[in-house]
Amino acid sequence: MRTVGIVVPVFNEEEALPAFHRLLCQTIDSLPYHFFIYYVNDGSRDGTMNILQSICAQDTRVTVLELSRNFGHQAALTAGLDVAEGDFVISMDGDGQHPPDLIPEMLRLAQAGYDIVLTQRLEDGRLPLFKRLTADWFYRLINRISDTQILPGGADFRLMSRRAVDSLRRMREYHRFLRGMVSWMGFRSVILPYHPPERLAGHSKYTLRKMLKLARDAVFSFSLVPLYIGLSLGGVMLGLAVLEVIYVLSLWLSGDRASLAPGWSSLMFMLLFTNGILMILLGFVGVYVGYIFQEVKRRPIYLVRSVVQSPHPSAREDWEGE
Repeated sequence: MRTVGIVVPVFNEEEALPAFHRLLCQTIDSLPYHFFIYYVNDGSRDGTMNILQSICAQDTRVTVLELSRNFGHQAALTAGLDVAEGDFVISMDGDGQHPPDLIPEMLRLAQAGYDIVLTQRLEDGRLPLFKRLTADWFYRLINRISDTQILPGGADFRLMSRRAVDSLRRMREYHRFLRGMVSWMGFRSVILPYHPPERLAGHSKYTLRKMLKLARDAVFSFSLVPLYIGLSLGGVMLGLAVLEVIYVLSLWLSGDRASLAPGWSSLMFMLLFTNGILMILLGFVGVYVGYIFQEVKRRPIYLVRSVVQSPHPSAREDWEGE
C-alpha cells in the first residue's frame, strides 16, 4: 500500500483543530493509502498543544512536533516536511480553508505522474479589497523581477512526490519562501484550482506584518534586482555629472561666465561625480554580498522542543507487515 504524509502547521488554532481533524479523517479514511499526519505546533500560546496531544492519543497516525517558539509559517512547514514519511507528502493549513476534500484529486494527479500538484485559490470577492490588491501587486512584482515564476493565487496547499520533497529538504535557506522554492525546482507540476471555504473557527493569524515579511523574503531570496538599483542610480548620477560638465563648458566657451556662480559648478560636479562613483561601487559590493548571503545561511531554521507520538503501536508497524 502506498503511503502519504500530511503536514499541518498550526498556530493558536485551538478553536478550529478538532473540526479540522474530523474533516481530514472523513476524507482520508476511505482512500486506499496509508496516511501519516504531522501537526507542527509553531509556538502556540493557547490550548493548541493540549488539543494536539488529545488527537495524538486517539489517532495512531498522528505525530506532533512542538517547536521551541514561534518560528513562522514557512519554518513550521519545513519542520514537518523534514520528518514527513510517505511516497507523497501533502502540506496544508489547519483552519479549514485548505479543503481536505481536494486530497483524492491531488493523489489522482500524483498517480498520473506529476511530482507536484499546486493549488490555486480562486477569489470570490470575500477577501478584503486591500488584501486582493496587494496580493496582485506582489505577484506581478515578483514575477517581473525574478527568474522563477510563481503562481498567482498560489498557496502552501500542495502535494509533492518523495523525489520533490527530498530535493526541497536539501535547500536549507534561512529566509524561506516555499512557493518560490518549489517552483524553482522545476519538477513536473499541475495546477488544481479551488474556491476556499470559510474558516472553521477563529480568525486568521497571518497578520499584515507577517505578510510583509513573507513578501520581503520572496523578493530578496529570488531576485538580485534590489542590488542592481544601486548600479542604476550610480549610472544616473554619473550621467548627471557629465551633463553638468557639458553645461559648464558650454557657458565657459560661449563667454557667458557671469551665469556661473563662483564655486557652485565645481561643487555640484564633485558631489554628483563622487556620489555616482560611490553608488556604483556600493552596487558592486551589494551584488557580491548578495551572492554570499545566498550561500552562508547556517542558522537552524527551527528548533524542536518535543515530539509527541501515539502511545499505541505505531501506524508504521501496522502497515509494514501488509
